[in-house]
Amino acid sequence: MTRLAGLKDKVDAWRAIEAEAKELSELFELAGEEGDEAFVQELTVQLAGLASRLEERELSLALSGEYDHRDAIMAIHAGAGGTDSMDWTQMLLRMYLRWLESRGYKTSLIDLSPGEEAGLKSATVEVAGANAFGYLKAERGVHRLVRISPFDSSHARHTSFALVEAMPVVESATEVEIDSEDLRIDVFRSSGKGGQNVQKNATAVRITHIPSGITVSCQNERSLQRNKDFAMKVLSARLLEREIERKAKEQASVKGEHVSAEWGNQIRSYVLHPYKMVKDHRTGYETSDAEAVLDGSLDAFVQAYQKESLGQMQR
Repeated sequence: MTRLAGLKDKVDAWRAIEAEAKELSELFELAGEEGDEAFVQELTVQLAGLASRLEERELSLALSGEYDHRDAIMAIHAGAGGTDSMDWTQMLLRMYLRWLESRGYKTSLIDLSPGEEAGLKSATVEVAGANAFGYLKAERGVHRLVRISPFDSSHARHTSFALVEAMPVVESATEVEIDSEDLRIDVFRSSGKGGQNVQKNATAVRITHIPSGITVSCQNERSLQRNKDFAMKVLSARLLEREIERKAKEQASVKGEHVSAEWGNQIRSYVLHPYKMVKDHRTGYETSDAEAVLDGSLDAFVQAYQKESLGQMQR
């Protein structure tokens, strides 16, 4: 019923645009016959608004994947670059949290693994809201930062890398079957923030899925059971993502090359020195306002990715 309601909303939105386009066309014809230039200008403004809504609707067609409508699990991992890459991971987390907040999404930090000197080794976030996975899948891949390192006393330029993952949340237990005998569950004391209760008691959980080798952990909650529930949620999402990846590789043998979000597949560069620029290597879209992007202004990049995706769908 939820899926049906969502489809009905989409159809209603397209019909509303169709009706408004027909009405504007008739009004333009009438204004032309009467020679009313002021009315024509007024209608032109309305037409521009309609064109903007139409483009937004067209881009929404890129969110037609089987899992695009779902909530998502996003994970960010520090890569090559030492302390700088861990700081870069924390910067990316801030950027995404601001962007998601601006779009009205609800976010919950599931796990944070702090770096030894600064930043984060990794971060896992649950994102709730319409089409969360559909939007976040545009961000999957390796993100590169070039800047003067604040951790280098010689003020040398450093390049850092971080990997962003996005996985759809499992909505039904029948989608991913997990045998309890295939799990190894370790309980340990939290190494992160969370108050004295977390530090004194073993509330952090690490779950290993033995057949796949996938390991997930959660230590942000004070409750052992809540940490376990969150860890199982992330494990289910990772197993579902693995199945999606398997199907994509099968389709690639027919459709062509498939590029996954792995090391070597750099999707975007953020350059802060010697000039400022953020460039997406998949779409070619770039901007010199790097500060705005790092403050969460990602809509233009996501829209460029959607346009590229639509072009590939049409081909």
